[in-house]
Amino acid sequence: MATPTETKPPAAEQPQHVELAITGMTCSSCAARIEKRLNKVDGVTATVNFASEHAAIAFDPAQVDIADLIGAVEAAGYGAALPEAVTDEDPARPYRRRLVLAVALSVPLMVFAWIVASRPPGWEWISFALATPVVFYAGWPFHRAAAANARHGVATMDTLISVGTLAAWTWSTVVLAAGMSTSVYFDTAGAITALILLGRYLEARAKRRSGEAIRTLLELGAKEARVLREGAEVLVPVEELEVGDRIVVRPGEKVATDGVVESGTSAIDQSMLTGESVPVEVGPGDAVAGATVNTSGRLVVQATRVGATTALAQIARLVADAQAGKAPVQRLADRVSAVFVPIVIAISALTLVGWLLVGDATTTAAFTAAVAVIVIACPCALGLATPTALMVGTGRGAQLGIVIKGPEVLEHTRQVTTIVLDKTGTLTEGKMAVSAVVAAEGVDEDELVRLAAGVEDASEHPIARAIAAYGRDRLGTLPAVESFSARAGLGVEAVVDGHAVVVGRPSLLSDWGTSLTDALVHEVGRLQGAGSTVVAVAADGEVKGLVAVADRVKATSRQAVAGLRALGLTPVLLTGDHEATARAVAAEVGIDRVLAGVLPEDKAAEVARLQEAGEVVAMVGDGVNDAPALAQADLGLSIGTGTDVAIEASDITLVAGDLRAAVDAIRLSRRTLSTIKGNLVWAFGYNVAAVPLAVAGIVNPIIAAAAMAFSSVFVVTNSLRLRRFHSTEEA
Repeated sequence: MATPTETKPPAAEQPQHVELAITGMTCSSCAARIEKRLNKVDGVTATVNFASEHAAIAFDPAQVDIADLIGAVEAAGYGAALPEAVTDEDPARPYRRRLVLAVALSVPLMVFAWIVASRPPGWEWISFALATPVVFYAGWPFHRAAAANARHGVATMDTLISVGTLAAWTWSTVVLAAGMSTSVYFDTAGAITALILLGRYLEARAKRRSGEAIRTLLELGAKEARVLREGAEVLVPVEELEVGDRIVVRPGEKVATDGVVESGTSAIDQSMLTGESVPVEVGPGDAVAGATVNTSGRLVVQATRVGATTALAQIARLVADAQAGKAPVQRLADRVSAVFVPIVIAISALTLVGWLLVGDATTTAAFTAAVAVIVIACPCALGLATPTALMVGTGRGAQLGIVIKGPEVLEHTRQVTTIVLDKTGTLTEGKMAVSAVVAAEGVDEDELVRLAAGVEDASEHPIARAIAAYGRDRLGTLPAVESFSARAGLGVEAVVDGHAVVVGRPSLLSDWGTSLTDALVHEVGRLQGAGSTVVAVAADGEVKGLVAVADRVKATSRQAVAGLRALGLTPVLLTGDHEATARAVAAEVGIDRVLAGVLPEDKAAEVARLQEAGEVVAMVGDGVNDAPALAQADLGLSIGTGTDVAIEASDITLVAGDLRAAVDAIRLSRRTLSTIKGNLVWAFGYNVAAVPLAVAGIVNPIIAAAAMAFSSVFVVTNSLRLRRFHSTEEA
């Protein structure tokens, strides 16, 4: 009997990501509406950022394509296009000409309305002639947007402005045409339009400044590269570079792309990428990043990453992703904005009816209060409160070599109580170096170094490499080695200049029939207590002395730990090294709590134990073995000089290898969160206070328009203060 063939469903395609530039948004309720429309499309997850005017979209290509996404946005009444199809023009330009006209015509309108003595005969008709182009030409963007939204059954900030100005103009025109003996409001219609256009103009300029950091970062890359082809230098656009190309970088030029130095030595200025002002010396075998500047010698660099895979491009992408996201506090603001406009229109209608029904209020007073409610309550500041601060904060971080991966990270930095620090590569340089040489009695120190370095030069062990490098620096050329052999976990043996030499653990010497003197045993204890690894050296059965090797503590680590304490955090040293070494490093940098001898696979468990004890834990690391702990921590910070795995697992990447950047990252994140909350308090508080004043008739429509415009500009300029944030190094 035949068995039916089982068919497996096709594997689901990985979601694709795209960013669309959105046009036509005027407040956060617009962004919320587009976001809701996109997320209704099958296979789509979208976030729309009002401040950056972009939508970040993840979609299933088997269910939907980019044309469908653009169509969904257009169906909501807005425009969408791929960012490369959008010209990078000044967003304030569309408002400039309309603003000039509105101001020029509104000034005489205000004079006629407020200075009775200067009114010429027929001033009402002159006011009509002046106000009409202001309302219908200068204010056309508001009416067009309001009409488009009305066709979709929704109301936005533009609806409020359009209704307010058209109501004032229509009422005044009816009064004038009918010859009624009551006030006209042409000045109100003109002034509201002019003031809101001014607010939009200033807001657009400020919003552009808020995104300058990331645009500047992207513009830092080289535009052309000198590629070696058949022995000649050929100038090509960077877009044509391929992995493996050999690129010539002359003094003063930018490195075209990420690569490895093949020949030449120089100092590279990495300040644009890491925030570090001191150039870094590089030579053959050293990695260099694109867009950094070669300050001195000629280099030949072999390209290892090009285009979107370079460090600069990845940083820009991570920052853009963070700016497109939404902090939890912003989601509340979005929900409020989505229902705010209809509520305001209802309050305005009730205000009009209430004034007419209660007391002996005139129609003029009732109409004035109703228009004031509509104008003053525009929720623009509410929509700008979070995204502008997030754009400026993450952009400033990128300039300082701090990449914040998402807005939710800001909340985590505020809550952290304990910060766990990896030792190697985080507190220390991650490179072994000779820390002490102790010669036995009667032994020349240079002879000790020559024998030890000569043997170790044949080994690839990190300790051996450190001793060999020290020997070359001190003595020059090292002697030839014969009969080399390594004994795993113990040391190495070889013949140097006819001498049988052993270098390794002190216990290895017993195999050669010798042992350390009491004086050298004492030195071993002292050096190990100071955090060094000690190897003994013997030749021809005689002890020659000791060589101590240590991973040096970074010069800035103690300052960084002090900075973390100042932020209210408790530092904890977590390392796989033995207790004595860990304690020595901890004492040097000012850490009291040490978790030593922790295996790589147990680091995440140690972080979990701290969390179970009620601590909110941040973790700083740089290696593959740190990745699980970085992911387990409430906040993961990876040293950018570390592995890609560690960087991917973290929430914040510190592009430079300086731990002080962790202090700056937490300070900047907290400052950004504080700015967001300050903006939201102002935006909510402004509407809570302003609307009742307008309902009570205390605020007239013109002052309402000025207050609304000022509210939006205040929120954006308050966010721009983050551009002045200084790093610990600069402070």
